[in-house]
Amino acid sequence: MALKKEKNPDKQSLGSARKGRRVWKVLLWLFVLGLAGILFVGGAVFGYVSAIVKDDPVRSRTAIEEQISNSNVTGFVYFRDGTPIGQLLSEGDRRPVDYKEIPSIVIDAVLAIEDNHFYEHIGVDMKGTLRAVKERLLNESVQTGGSTLTQQLARRVFLNLDRTDNRKVKEMLLALRLERFLSKEEIITAYLNKVPFGNGSSGYNVYGIKAAARGIFGITDLKKLNIAECAYLAGLPQLPSAYSAFNGKGNFNEDAFKRAIKRQQLVLQRMLEENKITQAQYEEALAFDIKGALAPKAKKAYENYPYLMFETERQGAQIIAMLNNPTLKKSDLSKKENSQLLQDARQQLMTGGYQIYTTIDKKVYAAMHKVSDNPDNFSPTSKAKGLEQVAGIMIDHKTGAILGMIEGRDFYTEEMNYATQMVRQPGSTMKPIAAYLPALEEGLIQPASIIDDSPVILRNYHIPVNSSGGYKGLVTARTALNESRNIPALKLFNDKVGIEKAWAFAKKLGITTIQDEDYQAQTGVLGGLRYGVTVEELTNAYGSIANAGVFNDSYMIEKIVDPKGNVVYQHTPEPKRVFSKQTAYLMTDMLRTVISESGSTGHSIASDFKKYGQIPAVGKTGTTQNYADVWFEGYTPDVTLGIWIGYTEQVNTLTSDGKKRARKIWAKVMNEVTSSVPERFTTTSFKKPDGIVKKTVSGFSGLLPTALTQQAGKLNTDIFNVKYVPTKSDNVLVRAKYVTYNGVNYIPREGTPNDMVREKIVMRRDKPIKELIDDLQKAFSKMRGGHRDISYYIPRDAREDAPTKVDPRQDDGQAPSSPSNVSISASGGKATISFAKNGEKDVVGYRLYRSVNGSAFKHTESLLTGEGTKFGVSSASGSGYSYYVTAVDVAGKESAPSAVVSVDGSGTSAAPGTPDSKDPTGSGASLGDSTAPSTPEGLHGKLSDTGVVLTWSSNASDEMITGYNIYFSSNDGNYTLVGTSRTPKYEYSAATISGYFRVSAVSALGESGLSPSIRVEKS
Repeated sequence: MALKKEKNPDKQSLGSARKGRRVWKVLLWLFVLGLAGILFVGGAVFGYVSAIVKDDPVRSRTAIEEQISNSNVTGFVYFRDGTPIGQLLSEGDRRPVDYKEIPSIVIDAVLAIEDNHFYEHIGVDMKGTLRAVKERLLNESVQTGGSTLTQQLARRVFLNLDRTDNRKVKEMLLALRLERFLSKEEIITAYLNKVPFGNGSSGYNVYGIKAAARGIFGITDLKKLNIAECAYLAGLPQLPSAYSAFNGKGNFNEDAFKRAIKRQQLVLQRMLEENKITQAQYEEALAFDIKGALAPKAKKAYENYPYLMFETERQGAQIIAMLNNPTLKKSDLSKKENSQLLQDARQQLMTGGYQIYTTIDKKVYAAMHKVSDNPDNFSPTSKAKGLEQVAGIMIDHKTGAILGMIEGRDFYTEEMNYATQMVRQPGSTMKPIAAYLPALEEGLIQPASIIDDSPVILRNYHIPVNSSGGYKGLVTARTALNESRNIPALKLFNDKVGIEKAWAFAKKLGITTIQDEDYQAQTGVLGGLRYGVTVEELTNAYGSIANAGVFNDSYMIEKIVDPKGNVVYQHTPEPKRVFSKQTAYLMTDMLRTVISESGSTGHSIASDFKKYGQIPAVGKTGTTQNYADVWFEGYTPDVTLGIWIGYTEQVNTLTSDGKKRARKIWAKVMNEVTSSVPERFTTTSFKKPDGIVKKTVSGFSGLLPTALTQQAGKLNTDIFNVKYVPTKSDNVLVRAKYVTYNGVNYIPREGTPNDMVREKIVMRRDKPIKELIDDLQKAFSKMRGGHRDISYYIPRDAREDAPTKVDPRQDDGQAPSSPSNVSISASGGKATISFAKNGEKDVVGYRLYRSVNGSAFKHTESLLTGEGTKFGVSSASGSGYSYYVTAVDVAGKESAPSAVVSVDGSGTSAAPGTPDSKDPTGSGASLGDSTAPSTPEGLHGKLSDTGVVLTWSSNASDEMITGYNIYFSSNDGNYTLVGTSRTPKYEYSAATISGYFRVSAVSALGESGLSPSIRVEKS
């Protein structure tokens, strides 16, 4: 029988142990394999993520906080009264807001639609992410982005906006980091400051909740938003372009608005589901008229005020550049090497959220543009020339603040600001700045000073002319300025003041465009500069005159405030006294008569400016060659206004109406501004400073008058700076005998008969006329171009010139021939005897002989060569008159009589006849037989308020008296000629008189003896 084997307990234990070890090995391997799988997958994910973010920096807390807080902020520009002009040009409207300014209902609306787990997650919402993955994989009709609000912020601040998986990973990692460093309040505030909300009613893109409320609903205080409006705004950031109720021009977009309303309804539903609003609030919000609450369309500031906005940009950037670089001066900014600094400053200005407060008065600006915007005020647009342009600027000269501008007529035709950037030739408006003002300040002239308006020969034999033609001779400084005569200004500029001092003076008045070449330009004071001046700078220079000699540099930006309310720039006035109050007052008074005096260049202002006479106004005209530019610079006690008219291209000249345009526009602007802003014109007069006195001076020299000055009757009364009242007496007058030949007075030759010689008071010029003619003839011979006849260049008062040279005519040894072509015409008791000029070179003049009713011929009148070829005489009715003419040469030889011409008692002319050659007078009488007039009788004096009135008996009519001479002596000894009179009456003016008077009669035959004296005492 077989035996059963017993089981070995030790062996059984060993088997169990081995089995357990195998299980554990399997488990271990499974763990190892699982761990390896996890590590592999983790490594792959890590590698994938690392590959995505390898180029992204690891951002520190500081870097994140800086970038989150660093936002482009919209800047705004304001008028002087604080009303807005508009926002600075940028890609959108950005207005940052603090957390405490955001109502909770706004936050509730945003979180309800964008991230309802915002306060629970750590930056990434895995549930939301998985939901978004599922929706994408299943291609569901409604897909959510799955991004938390923190992720959206991270994407907008740190990443681009492409919808890629790579970007998703990056934003998730960044969101985790943002949540680590920022509080929930900081995150929601940053989000609501940075996300876009579409277009506002002006067409600008609006960024941030505050800009959205302002741009879409016109609400500036977020607390005034209702639930419906909050829900509407909260729905926009998902697709702002699709939901924007306004397009880029600010026009209403119906389709987009309907989409936005559907989105708003979804937001309200989510808010209800999240218990953020009640059912009643939900229904009320749905019923609210959102369309009716939308802001009305608003034009962008760059549409309403394009010139002004760009000028603010330009000047604001200059200020920011100088704030950033304190060593820079304004003049340095135009240098090429600083262009980048200026560009960076402009970018800072446009994106830094600055509030820029200008000096521009809204009413003044509007009034000025009312004139410039009216095409009827200008010439029609020319196809060849383009638009007739205008520039103007009005300055408060007491501060330098620019109140208004006309920058041009069409920004879209020419973007340049003609008032501040254009440089053009100033014409005669430069005369007060570079000639009269510095001359007055140095005491070189006063308004009554005499300047010789006679030709000057400049470099290269250039002979300037006056725009009005011809040369007037001795004129006062006031008259020269009134009539804008070029030659007096040139003489002041070149000879009295000097070019270097003149330009130094102009620079003190803010003219910065003077070039080195201008110091060689002898006609610079007439506007002949290398480049010219700007309207702003020239007007500013005139403002210093209006401001009693104190210069305030013009400015347009009052202050700049940063987004935190800090004033980063405040204009600081720097008034500088550049000339005396007395000089300013004298200049102002001279510019006053430029308008007030008839015949002055600015006289039309007196009729065109409606309040002229009520509001004091003075000014100066200016024109350039061929009328390419015309100006008027004028001021009142309160404002200075400069106007320029011309075309963009300087080769184009103005029409005949355009030549007067600057004065017309100046008056029209003043009419509008004084009507719109009367409170700006409160000062009723220019204040007269101490040290201004009135004085009567000689009209020949500007010095104190003498008896000869009074006799000549040319006195001027005007105002003076008391420091420069003349103390010397007139020294240019002299009584002299002379003959006139070719327009020049000469010393008579010894043989010249007395009746061929004139005697009167004449003046000694700085440059005698004969010397001037010699210089002109030399210049003519060396000129490259042509010139006018020399007679054009002779001053109108040349006959008043004292002779300095002997008559150049030489006796040819023969008596002259008889004058030919003698004729007579009679009418109304007057007869005119005409004849032909003799051909001999030595003829000094002509004599007229008369016979009455057949009586002997007597010499009655004489004419000097150059005084014409006509005698005018009286012919009483009832008598018959016969006449003939003779010619006389420099040696006194007289020709035979001409043919006789007659007029009968009825005034009828008779045919010429021939006198008896042996006895031309018919009685043997001759000129030598004639005698001087008899001495006047019956001299009597009667005191008057102003002096003494002298009267005496007339001489007999047959003595042919041409006038009477009046003499005075303080001791009845040496008598001085003090006056002449054509009648037997003369008024001698003087405050006090103590002396003796005598009178003589004068005819063609000479002067009588002196009458008995009479004594006159007046105290």
